[in-house]
Amino acid sequence: MSAETPAPQKRAAYEPAARLLKPPRYDPHMKRPISTTAGAALILLRVLAGVAVLVGIAAGWDDILADPDSVLEGFDPSREGTQAALWLVLGTGAVVLLLDLALALLVYRGINWARVVVMFISVLSISTSFTAWWAQGQEIEIDGTYVSLSLDILVLLALSSRSAAAYARRNERRDEPDDPPVT
Repeated sequence: MSAETPAPQKRAAYEPAARLLKPPRYDPHMKRPISTTAGAALILLRVLAGVAVLVGIAAGWDDILADPDSVLEGFDPSREGTQAALWLVLGTGAVVLLLDLALALLVYRGINWARVVVMFISVLSISTSFTAWWAQGQEIEIDGTYVSLSLDILVLLALSSRSAAAYARRNERRDEPDDPPVT
């Protein structure tokens, strides 16, 4: 580097809590950061993974019912009852996936409550996977838990970044010493 070009400033490894808790500045024209775009894309991948799971459930429904450990409580064991159970599972899954899709669009638009809800859902999903592994000895496998767990971790990392938080809160007006008073 030449003597005229200043070196880029690195962020400190440790930052005081006061700086971390300082709210982002009011900037309604802030460009959408890559972390928000990546977070929304990861939520869409989670939706696609959910669609694949529902297709797998529908395709393997008879095998699921043939497992001696599977029990359909509250449903008639007849063919009509098992079909009703399948439609209930698929319908519930579709509603959850549609809500996740709506949250992805809201996160992409920079809606803060949607970002917080998605992060909360990711934390619950990660915690559930950990608890199942710890308490029940459930294996984390590539074709099952691993994909959803990795997507949830990546969503959490992307949406908890400073840039994603600042973008989601860019329209919040705060009275700060350097802002002119609102009249």
